[in-house]
Amino acid sequence: MRDAIRSGTLETGTRLPPVRDLAWKLGITPGTVARAYKMAAEEGLVETTVGRGTFVTGSLFTELPDDPLLNLTASDYLDFRAVRVPDIGQDTYIRQVMMELGRGGAHRYLDYPTVQTDYAARAAVAQWIGVDRAGRFGADEVVLGLGAQNSVMMALQTILHGATPVILTESLAYPGVRHAARLLRAQLIGVEMDEHGIRPDRLEELLRRHGGQVLLTAPEAHSPTTTHTPLERKQQIANLARKYQLQIIEDDCHCVTRSETPAYRALCPERAWFVSSLSKSVSASLRFGYAVAPHGLSAQARQVAQSSFYGIPQPILDIAAVLIRSGQAETFRSQVEDIICDRVRVAVNVLGQWDIAWRKTLPFLWLKLPQGWRGSTFARACEAEGIRVKPADEFALPDGQAPNAVRISLDPNSDATKFEGALKRMSCLLEVPPLNVDL
Repeated sequence: MRDAIRSGTLETGTRLPPVRDLAWKLGITPGTVARAYKMAAEEGLVETTVGRGTFVTGSLFTELPDDPLLNLTASDYLDFRAVRVPDIGQDTYIRQVMMELGRGGAHRYLDYPTVQTDYAARAAVAQWIGVDRAGRFGADEVVLGLGAQNSVMMALQTILHGATPVILTESLAYPGVRHAARLLRAQLIGVEMDEHGIRPDRLEELLRRHGGQVLLTAPEAHSPTTTHTPLERKQQIANLARKYQLQIIEDDCHCVTRSETPAYRALCPERAWFVSSLSKSVSASLRFGYAVAPHGLSAQARQVAQSSFYGIPQPILDIAAVLIRSGQAETFRSQVEDIICDRVRVAVNVLGQWDIAWRKTLPFLWLKLPQGWRGSTFARACEAEGIRVKPADEFALPDGQAPNAVRISLDPNSDATKFEGALKRMSCLLEVPPLNVDL
């Protein structure tokens, strides 16, 4: 199989026969074929997707995604794809902090960061999260990462084991989830959602059928759908985590406001991680993220982090600690929330006649397209108008289906008049769907 793939006899994209069919054809046991498929997957020669089968990828390494997670947008476009923090003077304040740190000399910027030199930043994170949001914890249970995405990867690397681990997540998920699973050679399985998030009955069904080591979820502010999971639903899922020995990673990065719903880390502290960052509420440039680990796993997670990147640069640790301890981070967060609320109000006033899901403190909304539009088609039409949006296709899992919808981020740094004008152009497009669309 390896020779046939590398020689091109089996071309990229070729669907391999089911295990039992190939075993019958070759006159060998199904277990032998299954082991061969498993070895080929570990070498990156094939990729197995639940419900679809095993396909030739053709190389040792998985191909790069067509669209990177971050894009620089030309100045003549309004960027409604990326979720960015508003500019409210963070740059000036951070520069001032850097100068003060240079004069003060609290740490020598010469050696590697350690658990001693990053302690102040970890203690600041505990202060930032607040009492009871993620359960009772201290600085020793905080592990720092280079943003929320990196912190999620760190948690996954701590949890996952075996040749083909299983990650469960929402049926629509932030593209970074797919990239993380691909890098870790994990099987990614989507769980059906309703208006309250992941359905516990579907989660239990998948756990019985496929197993699963971790549930990676965004219950407080789900991107792209804006769905919020209430406490009762979270308690049901926490009970399933205990029953099936499942760990939960709660990605809270899009939640700018102070939520009153306890995180999974508060409901099952022995099985849940709480992950977030300062990227959406203060500054994305700092790349300062964190994970509150379950009881007993922080040392292991810290070892994973040190093995991956040695630790957060000491200047970033010091800046983040000053931002939080001084109260300035909270001031920025509150101002960011006000700006988001204002942008949401404008967006709802313009697009309110259409099928949109929104919450006043989320920096994006979810637009279900009227009949005649598909997500990709509408995105191209918007781009012709100088507007970039994110179609649902980009949030679909490899074996999933995408609804006819788009996520619209509310570009907080664009001119208010241009922002409203772009929304009105989108509304006009929605009124005139393209002809001859296969529905």
